[in-house]
Amino acid sequence: MQALLDMLPAGWPTFAWPWLWLLLPLPVLMRWWPLRDENAPALRVPYDPARLQLQSAKGRGGAWLGAMLLWLAWMFLCAAAARPQQLGEPVEPPREARQMMLAVDLSGSMEEPDMQLGGRIVDRLTAAKAVLADFLDRREGDRIGLVVFGQRAYALTPLTADRATVREQLRDSVVGLAGRETALGDAIALSVKRLREQPEGQRVVIMLTDGLNTAGVLEPLKAAELAKAEGVRVYTIAFGGTGQASLFGVQLPGGEDPVDEETLSKVASETGGRFFRARDTDELAGIYAELDRLEPVQSAGPAVRPRIERYGWPLAVALLLGVLGLAWRGLRA
Repeated sequence: MQALLDMLPAGWPTFAWPWLWLLLPLPVLMRWWPLRDENAPALRVPYDPARLQLQSAKGRGGAWLGAMLLWLAWMFLCAAAARPQQLGEPVEPPREARQMMLAVDLSGSMEEPDMQLGGRIVDRLTAAKAVLADFLDRREGDRIGLVVFGQRAYALTPLTADRATVREQLRDSVVGLAGRETALGDAIALSVKRLREQPEGQRVVIMLTDGLNTAGVLEPLKAAELAKAEGVRVYTIAFGGTGQASLFGVQLPGGEDPVDEETLSKVASETGGRFFRARDTDELAGIYAELDRLEPVQSAGPAVRPRIERYGWPLAVALLLGVLGLAWRGLRA
């Protein structure tokens, strides 16, 4: 039955209690119902035949109009009793979204030009922006905020469903905007603070960095304890680290940059997240695809169509017609 109702176009009327339409012939049945005993003695009263004939002729002249008004009033009353409803447009229930903070490293080492993107050599931050933009496109329904960190941590955007704003703020971020050192612990703590008031089970931090904790007032492991206490999962990504610079587009060998993989791994495991290592753009894209799988956006349930009660209109018409019908009969009496 519900499937048939869902096939109706928006605005199509339905009735919640259609069986009440069975009351429609009730007035006719009442006219046929015997109201007195046929064997009872009749009451005889004197009358004037001429006067009675005059009143009878007067009543027949407009009786049909009064009867029609009363019949229409009864029909609309039955319609109101059957509870007419109007089906609205299908409404999709909200998706189960994540409350997610993206923490992006803007320290000096992120300008190292050791990544490839579209066949050209780019710095780490440019590669990270491209991968993050694609990740944001897939997170429809999430509320996402952006924290950038260097010597200090700053929240560029609060949690918002407007992913275009997050993407714009990320695009405008430059190396050194928050200082050239790396405050990992402060970035985690600030992200946790922004998520503290959000629903439990949906608080997620994804941190991307290419260095060691060299600044800030809070150690990363202390910040991880804070995140665990607040029910925030922290995923950490160590990016870069090949130490290969380029000269006229040619990669030059070199020693690895210092990336504290051990601390980042402990932060992730302490909070129920995971640690990832990305040495190039392709690996980074694969990691964010994996994060998309680990923290899915739950699909919305089946669309529902609201039912709008419309019994007030036929009830009002029934009352109006009933008053007019009774008034007309009174005038013709």
